[in-house]
Amino acid sequence: MRDIAEKLYMAGHDVQLHLHPCWTVFRHEDWRERARMRTKPGIDAFYGRAEDESLKLMEYGLETFHTWGLPAPTVFRSGSLHHDNALYRAQARAGIPYSSHVGVAVFDSGDENYRLYSGRHERHGVIECPILTFRDWKVPGKTHLKSLTITGSNFAETRMLLEQAHREGVEQVVILTHPFEYVHASDQQMSRMRRHRVNQRRLARLCEFLSENTDRFATDGLSAAAAMPMRAESSRNVLLKGSLLKAVPRMAEQAVYDNYAMWRLKHQEAGTAVDVEACA
Repeated sequence: MRDIAEKLYMAGHDVQLHLHPCWTVFRHEDWRERARMRTKPGIDAFYGRAEDESLKLMEYGLETFHTWGLPAPTVFRSGSLHHDNALYRAQARAGIPYSSHVGVAVFDSGDENYRLYSGRHERHGVIECPILTFRDWKVPGKTHLKSLTITGSNFAETRMLLEQAHREGVEQVVILTHPFEYVHASDQQMSRMRRHRVNQRRLARLCEFLSENTDRFATDGLSAAAAMPMRAESSRNVLLKGSLLKAVPRMAEQAVYDNYAMWRLKHQEAGTAVDVEACA
């Protein structure tokens, strides 16, 4: 990962800390047996993990940044967005001031204190910047929540939420995405790939929209956004509202396109790179 982190940093991007505890299993010769063991917390969970254990994992991450010659991270996001009080206390002890652990629709700890949809919130000395969670749709007897991602929301939904956030005075919107979302892969080794045209188009349209509306929206790395002075309105926990009329076309588009892409991959000769392009 060192080469990747260095390239990102040299290109001016925000390079921060993200940890999955499962990788530490490879420190042990009997890692196969350990990986199969059913333990509490789970092998990749921060939720329910002892505070001191979480602190050691963060300290290992900080040491890695130091070894790589990169500035110490100021933001930490836990693997799979797992979180609890112990994690925040450990992070405060590690000296990492900002976090983005919460995505209510991805992982809900059941603690009302962490049912955070938007804004910035102080928890145990750490400023939490949750991934924007919104009400996807509502029908009688059923309300569906969704965290804002590139792969999970089409551009029409994202634009509507950004416009709504601006009207409501929401100071910060965090959008979640991963590099692997911009290709379809035949397996975990990515032996065969093709570009994910839908997700790449969504990202490109979002970037175009933001560049055309700099009078209302400022794009920034999470470290800079999190470090802005806290104001009274910073901790407003606003639940924005999506639209069923926009959600249904998105769900249909994703289902049809994903099935088509996997069909194409199955008919692609092994080891042949077809239709693979870098995401702009």
